[in-house]
Amino acid sequence: MLYARARLTYGEWLRRENRRAEARVELRAAHDMLSHMGARAFAERAARELRATSEQAHRHGENPLGRLTAQERLIAEKVAGGATSKEVAAMLFLSPRTIDAHLRNVYRKLGTSSRRQLRTMPL
Repeated sequence: MLYARARLTYGEWLRRENRRAEARVELRAAHDMLSHMGARAFAERAARELRATSEQAHRHGENPLGRLTAQERLIAEKVAGGATSKEVAAMLFLSPRTIDAHLRNVYRKLGTSSRRQLRTMPL
């Protein structure tokens, strides 16, 4: 518990020093440890700090696919299957720009950054 709280405090300090990327690493680790230990108040504090660095904390045991909307999940499945944005747009009667906007949300919610990473995820 002491180690997790130390990482939380260090992450808070890093964020206040505008070292957001480094802060995220510490805060993510602190949030995971504190959530597993059942220290809800400290885990919520770590989650608040993570949100302040523009990142969402994941709840312990939460399936990341559950955060996707039905449309985002459908688009992610099509892209993971190898379809291009243009092809998905034609299938769903949407514009390629709309598909790309949904994909950006999918990447953010799943913590991925490419189509290749989507292919490795169980959708």
